[in-house]
Amino acid sequence: MPNRWYTDSGPLLERELAERAGLGWIGKNSMLINPERGSYFLLAEILLGIELEPDPPFGADHCGACTRCLEACPTQCILLDRTLDAARCISYLTIELKGAVPPDLRAQTEDWVFDCDICQEVCPWNERFASQAGDAAFYPRQAGPWVDLQTDLLIDTTRFNSKFKDSPVQRAKRRGYLRNMSLAAGNSEDKAQVGPLAELLRNEAEPLARGHAAWALGKLGGEEAQAALELAEQSEADPWALEEIKIALGRTSINWPNGRAAKTGPADQARQR
Repeated sequence: MPNRWYTDSGPLLERELAERAGLGWIGKNSMLINPERGSYFLLAEILLGIELEPDPPFGADHCGACTRCLEACPTQCILLDRTLDAARCISYLTIELKGAVPPDLRAQTEDWVFDCDICQEVCPWNERFASQAGDAAFYPRQAGPWVDLQTDLLIDTTRFNSKFKDSPVQRAKRRGYLRNMSLAAGNSEDKAQVGPLAELLRNEAEPLARGHAAWALGKLGGEEAQAALELAEQSEADPWALEEIKIALGRTSINWPNGRAAKTGPADQARQR
């Protein structure tokens, strides 16, 4: 008898199937919400070659007038038709996207380094009904914060592979992790991050990481950031990373997706003042 089973591993519309199976409704954040468990659970499917008596679909919508998820999303990727613009979602930007984060979304990723659950965290159904304990299999593997901006901005391949062995962070790969760390450092408004960012810009082999480090230095501004960018401008061989450095210095403009041209160069502005 042929059969297949999936857990986020095949091209199935899992949430739509789950709604048809009576497990919950599709919320405004596009997640499947169960009235007794919220949305913090995994969906799995088993496709069988036999007939089964179907369960009635879930016909109610309990989101009501609530718009917490739409209002809380930093990148405003949640759409009114209960879908989302995946290309703007922080989870996509920090995990699945392999290239540069669009400039107009970088500040909106805030301090998120990997994934995002804001639209679930603010959902009243999770606040009231989701299990606080959860499954022990998903508990953190170490106590305390697992991200340290100053040290992880300079993480090498060996330490990255050791720190995130058997972790989904590996999906972003080291260059993606450094890209995400650079954005978080730039958004932190913490001048202590200038030193590690400058070292990353000076010594890192990955252009993707160097370009985002340049953006972060431009956002943080100040004389040290300015000097690091000017030094890198003289030696950068990658055209894209060099363009990011020039933008951070305010020497050129960037074309935003909607056609606007805007200059970005807080470091250059600080020097002029």
